[in-house]
Amino acid sequence: MKLQKDDLFLASLDNILDYIAQDGLIYAKKFNRKLQKAVNSISNFPYKSRKSLYYDNENIRDYIFKGYTIPYFIDNNNNKIILLDIFKWIDK
Repeated sequence: MKLQKDDLFLASLDNILDYIAQDGLIYAKKFNRKLQKAVNSISNFPYKSRKSLYYDNENIRDYIFKGYTIPYFIDNNNNKIILLDIFKWIDK
């Protein structure tokens, strides 16, 4: 399955990386590198993550990465996975 990143996901990730970079750019780069590797693995087993707590749809799942929740939509018709957002649980 092809992985697609929604605009909200990209904007939220940018804010998170900016925040982490305040402690050091190397930390933000390391976080981003590990995150990209983790989300790329979603396409291998898209239904492995729990059903989303934030959406009432069986095809929207919550992937947890270092305390961040990444809801994603499994679009079986178009054979793709759309990363919808990334946030800490306390934000929602």
